Amino acid sequence: MFLLAHAVLLIGITTPDKFVFDEVHYVPAARQMLEPVMPQPMLNPMHPPLAKQLIAVSIRIFGDRALGWRYPSVLFGALAVVAIYLCGLALFAAQAPAIACALIAFFNQMLFVMARTAMLDVFALAFELFAIASFLHGFRQRRPHLWFALAGLGFGLSAACKWSGLFPLAVSIVIVAVLRLMRGWRTRFEDAGDTDWYRPDLWPDFRWYHVLACFVLVPAVVYFATFIPLDGLSVSEFWQAQRRIFSDNTTTAIAGHTYMSSWPSWPFLVRPVWFLFDKLADGRVAAVVFLGNPLVLWPALAALAIALRDFIVKRRADAFLILAFYFGLYLSWALLPRALGFLYYYLPAATFASLALVYMLWRESLRRWLLWAYVVVAAAGFAAMLPISAAFIETTMATFNRLMIFQNWI
Repeated sequence: MFLLAHAVLLIGITTPDKFVFDEVHYVPAARQMLEPVMPQPMLNPMHPPLAKQLIAVSIRIFGDRALGWRYPSVLFGALAVVAIYLCGLALFAAQAPAIACALIAFFNQMLFVMARTAMLDVFALAFELFAIASFLHGFRQRRPHLWFALAGLGFGLSAACKWSGLFPLAVSIVIVAVLRLMRGWRTRFEDAGDTDWYRPDLWPDFRWYHVLACFVLVPAVVYFATFIPLDGLSVSEFWQAQRRIFSDNTTTAIAGHTYMSSWPSWPFLVRPVWFLFDKLADGRVAAVVFLGNPLVLWPALAALAIALRDFIVKRRADAFLILAFYFGLYLSWALLPRALGFLYYYLPAATFASLALVYMLWRESLRRWLLWAYVVVAAAGFAAMLPISAAFIETTMATFNRLMIFQNWI
């Protein structure tokens, strides 16, 4: 699965051979990290350094060109496909639905576009999906200590790429805290079953200090370690960097942007982000539009509604976990006072929504072929969107206009 995703993502990766969208911010910051002495002022201080460090390593290996800028995104995009497969495996305990999760996530278009662009989001996505997979596996274990510690490691690495990696960490802490509180209150369901999201015998040896070690200490140490190449062991420099990041992520004093959109509109794909639009000499165009596959993301809303029903009516643990992480990854953006928002902030939640779709289609009351038929439909939608997803696939203005179905997509 990794090799196939890696190979597909590499096709045409060097087109265009110029910066695309926010590459203009992150590639120069990565170049700066390759200097013997860090120049001042530091470029792009509003994000942690790990993803930019990975881009810098790639530039050192492959050269300061399009392949060097974008190869790390390809690598971590392929790893994200593996990670969502592991999430499905942990949740459904079967290989077939896990493979379907990975395919649907890839055909969503969002992951494909971001994995071919030198931005920070795909790095944070891959790390947090591996962390969520560890958490989902540990959730079902009697002794989850190792798996929760691995989850903390992944969340720390994700936050070291972009602070949005803190969202699933917060979700995990809330889940553990709620379940421990319910056990402390000796809560019981009268008609308790094995599929309940809460059971009083869950994690009997997982104490509060284990919670702190797995979800606070491990992520904090990992996160701090990523700043050492820049600031050494200076605590004052580290805190100064955190103040700059916090200030940027909470500011409301940011001007508008052509492609900005608010969080309530993201699941409905109201406003895409144009990463690239070039008119070529022969009248054709090269375009990269970050939009998302409507044949995936719109049905995902119905799948989430079914999961919500099953969580309320049947108390299903798998429905509970899907809802917790999807809404945690999505609605956390609503809590930020930051005025500027973009559809690509929805990438982690949209990728995780593939689990909701498989949950809806992998039920005992449905024919198994329905899931694979839907995967084919998702693949068809992905293929139809390739002219606006990959710059090396040149297209005509007529085709481009047909794919821009709604006026607000333009």
